[in-house]
Amino acid sequence: MELKIGNRIKQLRKENGLTQEKLAELLGISFQAVSKWENNIALPDITLVPQLARIFGVSTDELFAYNLQEIENDIKHYADLSCKFRESDPDKARKILEEGLNKYPENCVLLNNLLYVINYSEKPDETIKIAGKLIDKATESDIRYDALRFLAYAYNAKGETEEAVAALEQIPEIYFTKLSETAFVLTGRPMFEAAEKQKWISFETLLQMIWKTAEYFESEGEKEKAAKETERALKLLDVFKDEEKIKNFSNYSEFLNRRLCRIKSKV
Repeated sequence: MELKIGNRIKQLRKENGLTQEKLAELLGISFQAVSKWENNIALPDITLVPQLARIFGVSTDELFAYNLQEIENDIKHYADLSCKFRESDPDKARKILEEGLNKYPENCVLLNNLLYVINYSEKPDETIKIAGKLIDKATESDIRYDALRFLAYAYNAKGETEEAVAALEQIPEIYFTKLSETAFVLTGRPMFEAAEKQKWISFETLLQMIWKTAEYFESEGEKEKAAKETERALKLLDVFKDEEKIKNFSNYSEFLNRRLCRIKSKV
């Protein structure tokens, strides 16, 4: 997509008697970001569009000479493409996201995806920096809560338990999801799609919680209980062996079998 919005922003800024520094101050960003827009080096974050329109006293249609949906689709393209390599080639996934961030600086969707390809155990400070930025900036609650989760992981990796707990305390307890409620409220295909998606999310969460329970028993020296919990998780995987999507959980099977062998060797 050809970048021409910078010319429009520059025109409107001057018409409103604003310097780059003043516009940046009103938006809560750096004046360097505004400079990049006006030089058509980068595009503004999609979340700033309504604020820009209000500052200039125009509608979003008047502000932009192109379809905002194109930007959203382009951002989604980078996010979806990186997701394909998230597990198999995180370095490649990161390069894809960084390419997107060069085009859409500090975009919350792309930054959120970046958290998934950074090893928070090896790079906790980078994770904390990105997560902190999202917590301050993101307007979408799911992105903000996701950032808090990674913030807790990173602090914990640094041994800063109090900071990790403080991050977790900001995440609300939720006992239902949009997907689960959609499955209960709707019928037909929409009900099925919501239930199917939630089923696999819940399945993975259940596997993870069984694994963490086994981890606790092992740390307490209760090896037999740890082995039983791990075997339970493996049986759960076996129950779903005829499902097409179970292939996405092969890493769990390998991981749990390794843990079980190690635990049994100590019983």
